[in-house]
Formats: sequence, structure tokens, C-alpha cells
Amino acid sequence: MQNSEPKFGGMDRRTFLKVLAASGVTATAGAAFMLPGTNLMVMPNSKGYLVVDMAKCMGCVSCMMACSMVHHGESSLSLSRIQIQQDAFQKFPDDIHMAVCHQCEDAPCVNACPVEADHVDIVHGNIRTIDPDRCIGCTQCIDACPWLPKRLQFNPKTRKVQKCDLCANTPYLDEKGGPGGTQTCVKVCPVGAISYVEKMPKQHDPYAYNVNLRDKSWVEVGHTDKDFKLNEGKV
Repeated sequence: MQNSEPKFGGMDRRTFLKVLAASGVTATAGAAFMLPGTNLMVMPNSKGYLVVDMAKCMGCVSCMMACSMVHHGESSLSLSRIQIQQDAFQKFPDDIHMAVCHQCEDAPCVNACPVEADHVDIVHGNIRTIDPDRCIGCTQCIDACPWLPKRLQFNPKTRKVQKCDLCANTPYLDEKGGPGGTQTCVKVCPVGAISYVEKMPKQHDPYAYNVNLRDKSWVEVGHTDKDFKLNEGKV
């Protein structure tokens, strides 16, 4: 996986925001904005994140089919915004990889968009999302994503880019989505391998979004892996 820590005038983001707060300039209550006189974008944190447990995932791709269904009205692996990769040459649990959008703190994809289609949606909990009416399909946001596989996808039907919006814009979901609502992949996973959390996972740690979601049922179905720990509902 790739990742790099953005620097703001030689400072890390945390130090940079402290400086902004001290000067009375923050983005905690509003949308992202470009700091005057610089090329630095400041944005409020997302209020929700998806985390996964690779050991629990069976690779059934139910999450992918459901994701496509609620967003596009059809079950298609190509149109899913969550991705499951399987490698038959690897041993458990490294044979399956679940790739979810990190709703990155600094969101390089938002910074890269030349038409502000990829933006911070303050109406839906500051999620990083794409306005399809503004997207020109240049894919610069995909190039900017620091993770592999890329967490944004080019939709060959619309010729625009799409990404996980935590189900905030789901015309085929018969309930409220987004932060504070339903995340379809979490709801349909038959083994509870995906969870929604409000606390931001550690940034710049490629494994921070892979957590232990195992509970008593993990043992009751016969699993005895050495790293089992009673999760007690915490991640």
C-alpha cells in the first residue's frame, strides 16, 4: 500500500491546524476551503468511517452487490464502491482483502479535483464524496488516492468517477443512509465483517482500518485462531 503524510509549510497536519486554531481560522464548522495565499486546503473530519475484519470476511461479495444495488439499482461487481480481492495463492487470512474508502483526514482526492466535484459534504457528516453533475471524468482524483487498490472507481457507464459516500446518496435504499443512518455493506454482511465507527482510525497506518470484530459467535462456530480476542462490541 502507498501513503504519504502531507506537509503544510513544513508542519504536519495536526500542528498546522493548531496554528490555524490559534489564529482563529479553522474548518471544523464548515466546508473545505483553500487557505488564502497558499495552495493548502483545510477540511473538517468525516463523522463516520468503515472498518473491517479481514479474518471474518468469507469473500461472498454480498457487500459489493448490495452497494451497487442501492446506488445504481443493479447488482454489479464493477459498480461497487467497496472492493473485495481474493488471492488463492495466499494463506488465511491474507487470502482476502477488503478495500474500503478511508474518508481520509486530508483527502488527497478532494485536493486533486480541478472542478470541485470531489468535495466535503457538510450536509452529510463531512463525508468525502463526488457530485456527479460536476465531475468531468478526468480521473485526477483516482490518481491522487494514496491507497491500493484505489478507493475511487471510474464508472464506465456514466464516464464519471464514483466513491463510497457511506450510503448518503442511495436512491435505491429505502431508509436513511450516511453518517447516523444505514451503511448497506454493514447491514448485509452475513458474518459482521464490516462495521461503522465514528472515531477516526489512525491515519498513515495501513492496518488501522483492519480491526478485530470477532465475538463469542466466532468461537461457537468452531474457530480457534490464536489471535482471538473478545471484542465486546469495541473496535
